[in-house]
Amino acid sequence: MKTIAAPAELDATSHKVCLAIGVFDGVHLGHQQVIRQTVSDAQRHGAISVVITFDRHPNSVVAPERTPPLIYSLPQKIRVIASLGAEATYLIPFDRAFSEQSGETFVRGLAQGFRQIHSICVGSNFTFGHRRSANVALLKALGQELNFVVHGLAAVSLDGKIVSSTRIREAIQNGNLDAASQMLGRAYSVAGTVRRGDQLGRQLGFPTANLDVADLALPPDGVYAVHARMQNSAHRAVVNMGHRPTVQSSELRKRFEVHLLDFDADLYGEEIEVTFVEKLRDEQRFPSFDALKEQIALDVAAARQLFG
Repeated sequence: MKTIAAPAELDATSHKVCLAIGVFDGVHLGHQQVIRQTVSDAQRHGAISVVITFDRHPNSVVAPERTPPLIYSLPQKIRVIASLGAEATYLIPFDRAFSEQSGETFVRGLAQGFRQIHSICVGSNFTFGHRRSANVALLKALGQELNFVVHGLAAVSLDGKIVSSTRIREAIQNGNLDAASQMLGRAYSVAGTVRRGDQLGRQLGFPTANLDVADLALPPDGVYAVHARMQNSAHRAVVNMGHRPTVQSSELRKRFEVHLLDFDADLYGEEIEVTFVEKLRDEQRFPSFDALKEQIALDVAAARQLFG
């Protein structure tokens, strides 16, 4: 799949395009329905399937105080979109200037940039443009004028409730990862880039990769057995997530530290994706580093036994 920053990069002047538009945080079952409809349209009509999404959550610009934690990092979201068969993702930088654009201006800009839009697919409650003033009805009116089809798909329900990014975030934060996975249509996972830490894990004999998970929705603090995947390899691992109460520190941010079993190498700058297997224990304060070291050894032994 190709990721583009402008319609001209697609070189689609002689092809129709079918578009899916949305924030798509989590790329959950409802989002998948929208994207699959777009891919299907493109296959039937000899067009190119393009997913249009944003580089950040719109609220981070228009209402920062109401910005939700994200289910997926941006690279993670792009990978899942690619797995659904889309041929390109048009990644729009969501900035102040873009947020002040009217919905009509946005759609006319797409029509001008892509030249031949065959269809646009969105959720039935999709709103867009300045102050969310545009909706599916406007899309359909513009479709009649500009000669494209509009699909406004009804939300997907699971267990009698609508699947939504909000509902998935709540499930994650409550530790109900099975429910989150069901709504995502795949095992829930966290992905982040390894950044330099304070080397405490190495001093304790259990080196860890410190993942940057700022702005992500996370499960409750604690120690978890997990599967960790890097670009070309997969590993069994233990994650410690929380604020490290045994360590005296003024730092307020949450730590997400991954200890890969039977592995010790420099991972700075690498992306690691973690899939949760089972929670081993809650985070707790220990009277000394020696006591902490002993407990980490027990955690690793418990994870090994769990993995068999």
